Amino acid sequence: MASEVRASHILCKHAQSRNPVSRRTGEPTTEYSKEAARKEISEILAQLKDIQQKGNGELFDAFANIAKQRSDCGSFQAGGDLGMFGRNMMQKPFEDASFALKVGELSDIVDTDSGTHIILRTA
Repeated sequence: MASEVRASHILCKHAQSRNPVSRRTGEPTTEYSKEAARKEISEILAQLKDIQQKGNGELFDAFANIAKQRSDCGSFQAGGDLGMFGRNMMQKPFEDASFALKVGELSDIVDTDSGTHIILRTA
């Protein structure tokens, strides 16, 4: 089992997020419901799965482009890349999902105190 993984994510913050302010826009997300965030993330996930199924190697670039345009995490500037991290460095649901993925695999929707995520394991 890997002691560290590298992952990228797309975060959609909402009214119930512990810090409901987008790091990308600086705008509050208090008017955005958790249900709306899950719906949006679900649509993005479907789009990414379509790209992945084509098998033309564009998933990583597509993920990074969407993260730059949509993610509410400060990592949006790096295409969602969080770098390498080990156990006990991320919120438990995020950590569990990241470590369960194989390299190049997308997570299902992951909810944490930060908001709603899609994770792509990159290493």
